[in-house]
Amino acid sequence: MANRLTLKTWSNISATPAAFGLPGGLYGLTVMGTGFGTVTLQRLAPDGSTYVTCLTQFSANGYATAQLPSGKYQLTVATATAIYADIVAIDEPV
Repeated sequence: MANRLTLKTWSNISATPAAFGLPGGLYGLTVMGTGFGTVTLQRLAPDGSTYVTCLTQFSANGYATAQLPSGKYQLTVATATAIYADIVAIDEPV
């Protein structure tokens, strides 16, 4: 069984939290909420001010994986409430 490292967790959020850094790698994002609008993982673009979507938005509870480059990210919340989420590094055996 591969090791997993939870890099960021969110508990009972209803607005976009502060941005965070991620090293490059394969990640899994789990999102669960009681009142859903949308939740989207976004990455800061090279212009240093625009966040671009890097994982299809969640409009219901779900899980998705993505190979992500190093960078600054944010979990963008739009009209969703009571959101619980985590992003986990997936360590694949070599």
